[in-house]
Amino acid sequence: MTREIVLDTETTGLNPLGGDRVVEIGGVELVNHIPTGRHFHKYVNPERAMTEDAFRVHGLSDEFLRDKPRFGEIAEEMLAFFGEATLIAHNAPFDVSFINAELDKIRRPQIRNAVIDTVELAREKHPGARVGLDALCKHYGIDNSRRTLHGALLDSEILADVYLELIGGRQVAFALIEETRSAASVLVLPTYAAPRRPTPLPPRLDEAQLAAHAAHIRTMGEAALWGYYAEAAA
Repeated sequence: MTREIVLDTETTGLNPLGGDRVVEIGGVELVNHIPTGRHFHKYVNPERAMTEDAFRVHGLSDEFLRDKPRFGEIAEEMLAFFGEATLIAHNAPFDVSFINAELDKIRRPQIRNAVIDTVELAREKHPGARVGLDALCKHYGIDNSRRTLHGALLDSEILADVYLELIGGRQVAFALIEETRSAASVLVLPTYAAPRRPTPLPPRLDEAQLAAHAAHIRTMGEAALWGYYAEAAA
């Protein structure tokens, strides 16, 4: 079983070493490249003021975040959700560095999960093309109309669709479905002989009806399908 977490973070700025903090974490679970419906989503009180540039990106204000839990209060739940899954993010070094900086602040070990950067995947698959999330959504026909502002959970859900396109995961999913269908088609079911009546039931059609039916069949010509069944019955 392959378990992956597609994740995204929103922050107060761009530099975790300069004091910027995480304000939102979102992640969705994939098992064998198929979304399971399980997700993790938390807003976080950054314990510092929001920068104007960051607010324009995600719209999370100081007032909105003031009563939200601090990172240390949600860290255990986040790490439990991650488990040993591979983490997938768009520009993964950014998200992972922020999460690790937050873990450092509460004296917890940094995450050691395998990480996949979808920016690098996109550059390998589409060299020279734009690899922003919106550009990839447009390329693959993925609806991102709800993305008027950045949001960690919504961006994770959209990125999961993009990631599956980048790796051909939708075809993998279809292959798994076909494999299941093939396995089902070779199941050996118990058979039994249907009981026979000691005396056949009398026909429900009289001679006149049978003659009328035969005359109608003759009007269909020699290629009529009824002729095949008449021969088989004979």
